[in-house]
Amino acid sequence: MTPSLTNEVTGDAASAAPPALAPVTLRINGAVHQLTIDPRATLLDTLRERLGLTGAKKGCDRGECGACTVHVNGRRINACMTLAVMQEGQEITTIEGLALGEAVHAVQAAFIEHDAFQCGYCTPGQIMSAVACIREGHAGSVAEIREWMSGNLCRCSAYPNIVAAVHAAAQRL
Repeated sequence: MTPSLTNEVTGDAASAAPPALAPVTLRINGAVHQLTIDPRATLLDTLRERLGLTGAKKGCDRGECGACTVHVNGRRINACMTLAVMQEGQEITTIEGLALGEAVHAVQAAFIEHDAFQCGYCTPGQIMSAVACIREGHAGSVAEIREWMSGNLCRCSAYPNIVAAVHAAAQRL
């Protein structure tokens, strides 16, 4: 006889204690943050809920939309798909850390010039991915930009303007 759903929920697993909190030191946008967090916390949730860095957005929470794109050691990643504790000792850059002082980054300026956003929800992830795309050398043509930016979705379909902004920024950098 198989146990019912009710028995499974009220069994030992349901009464297990939550995991112990874990100390973690994160380097984000040049600043060091010492935290004690749930070891199951994603980098995205830690950035948004514990550190108030709300630029990276929670879109799909499954790594499919790219709204949570940040850089770790210069590589773009989906912050919803990695645990914060796994990023200890790494250099994390969010959209908040992209600008150089008061001056916006060249990609941010290109997004403004080319009106590469509508609702703006995906824009931080798009910009972070665009910066990495250019740095990786994948912005030589419109087709290449489309391919290498394909992991970032825009529900408003501002893709022609996004591609134009990435192309323009790539020519400046």
